[in-house]
Amino acid sequence: MTITSRVLGRAARLRPADTAEVVVERDVEAKMADGSVLLADRWYAPAHVATAPIVLIRSPYGRRQFGFIGRLFAERGYQAVVQSVRGTFGSEGTFEPFRHETEDGRATLDWLEGQAWFTGAVGTFGPSYLGLTQWAITADAPEFVRAMAMQVTAANVRDAVVFPGGSFSLQTGAFWVQMVEVQERKPAHFLWAMATSHKRLASVYDTLPLRDADTAAFGHPVQYYQDWLEHEAPSDPWWESVDYSRHVALTPPSSHVGGWFDLFLPSQIDDYCRLRDAGRDARLTVGPWTHSGPGAGAAGLRDALDWFDCHLRGIPERSRRGRVRLYVMGSDRWVELEDWPPPATPRPWYLHPGGVLSTEAPGGGVPDRYRHDPNDPAPSLGGATLDPMLAGAKNQSKREARPDVMVYTTAPLTNEVTVAGPVEAEVWVRSDRPSFDVYVRLCDVDRAGKSRNICDGILRVDAGSTPPDGDGISRVPVKMWPTAVTFKVGHRVRVQISGSAHPLFARNIGSGEPLATAATVFPSDNEVFHDSEHPSSITLPVSSI
Repeated sequence: MTITSRVLGRAARLRPADTAEVVVERDVEAKMADGSVLLADRWYAPAHVATAPIVLIRSPYGRRQFGFIGRLFAERGYQAVVQSVRGTFGSEGTFEPFRHETEDGRATLDWLEGQAWFTGAVGTFGPSYLGLTQWAITADAPEFVRAMAMQVTAANVRDAVVFPGGSFSLQTGAFWVQMVEVQERKPAHFLWAMATSHKRLASVYDTLPLRDADTAAFGHPVQYYQDWLEHEAPSDPWWESVDYSRHVALTPPSSHVGGWFDLFLPSQIDDYCRLRDAGRDARLTVGPWTHSGPGAGAAGLRDALDWFDCHLRGIPERSRRGRVRLYVMGSDRWVELEDWPPPATPRPWYLHPGGVLSTEAPGGGVPDRYRHDPNDPAPSLGGATLDPMLAGAKNQSKREARPDVMVYTTAPLTNEVTVAGPVEAEVWVRSDRPSFDVYVRLCDVDRAGKSRNICDGILRVDAGSTPPDGDGISRVPVKMWPTAVTFKVGHRVRVQISGSAHPLFARNIGSGEPLATAATVFPSDNEVFHDSEHPSSITLPVSSI
C-alpha cells in the first residue's frame, strides 16, 4: 500500500484494504482478431492471485493514469487489467471512436480466459467512454462476465452525446476532440494545451461551416468529427453498430452511477429503465455531480467495489439500499427508492404574459417575441457539458438579462416544493424560419434573487419534425434532463425559453442546410404563445420523497 492509495481509499470511503502487497505487470500484450496487439497493465496481489476475480477496464485515455484505480482494486482482492483501446497509447491499429469496441472487447475477454491467472469471474468497470466499452460487449458477453459497473455513460452514444434533442453537442464534442488530440503529448505539453483550451476552442465555436472547425482548432481535419457531422440524421445506418441499447436484455448484472448535471443522464436513466423492464439485475445512483467531478468518481469506485464484492466474490452487500438512490438538491439529502421514476404527481406550470409562471391555466394575451441572431446567440452558462470549468449550476443573471431569453417566474413559494423525476416542456412557437431551436431551462431563484440552472432541454424544429398548424404555430415538446430538487420556502421557480444555448449546443443558423456545410446565417423572429388555445407549460413531477 502506498500513501497515495491510503489517502484515496479513505477519501472515497472504500472498505479497508485486504493486502498492502501489490505489484504491476506493464504492457501486457493481447492479440485481437485482426492481429493487432493491444497493451494492458495488470495490477494484482501475489498472495491472492489464485482466487482474485478480474476487473477489466478498457480506455482510450491511457493506462498509467488509471494505475491508482488498479491498485485500489488489487488491494481489495481483485486483479485489475487496464487496457488501452485500439490506436491509443501504444496499442496497435487506428483509433476510430466506438467502432471497434465490440470485436476488440470480445477478443480481450477470450484472451483473459486463456491466461494462467484467469479465475473464472470477470467484472467490467469505468466511466464515460470506459462505460461505452462495457456496453459494447453486452451482445455477446460470456457467462464469466458476472458484473458491470458503469458511471456517467449510456448505451446509445449518438442520442446521448452527439445529437441530444437533434442539436449538435458542440461544446462537449469540441472539448473531447481536443483532449484526444493532445493526450499523448508529454505531460507538461498536455497540461499546457488543456490550460489554454478555452481560447483555442473559441475559434471552433465561431467557425462556419462546422466542417472547417476542426482545422481551425487543430490545423488538420479530424475524421471522426467529420463523420459525426456527415451522419446527422437519426435514421442514418452509420450509427447502428454503435447503438448498444439494442442488446440491453443480454446485459449482465449492472450498477449505474450518474449525475444530475451529466451529459449522459437522460439516456443513462432510459438504459436503467430498459434493464428493469427486461428483468435484468440493475441498480441506479444519481448524485449532484457533473461529468468529471470528483464526487462522481469517488461514488463510482465505492459503488463498484460493493457491486463486485457481491457478484464476483459472493460477499453480501455491506449496506442495504434501495434499487434506486437519489440525491435531492436544495434539501441536500439522499433518498432510497425501489424504482424509477420516484412517486410523483405531474403538475403543469403555465407561462403567462408579463413573465409570470403559475399553476393556473392561461387565458388570453399576446405572444412574447424575441429575435434569435446566430451571430450573437444566447450563451449556455452552465449545464451538462464535458468541460469541467463550465459544467453544472451557474449564476444565470447575464443570460436572463438578454432580450432573446424569455423568462417566466413564480411568486415566492409559501411551501417547499420537491420535484423528482422526468421533466418535460410544451412550448407553442411560431418562427419566420423553417428551422429553429427551442431551448428550455428550469432554474431555482433564491431569496436574494440569484438564479441557478437546474436542468435543460432542447429540440431542433423543422417542418418535418413538428409541422405548424394553419397559423404557422408549432407545438414543440421538449424532453428535459430529469432532476431531483427541493425549491425552498421563499424561493421562486423560473423557466427560460430561448433559441440557443451556445456553445453547449451548436447555434441554429436558420438556413435548414446540412449541418456540416451550412454557412449562411439567417436571424429569426420568434413568438412564444401562452393563451388558452396554446398553453405553453413545463410539467414538473411534484413528489413527497
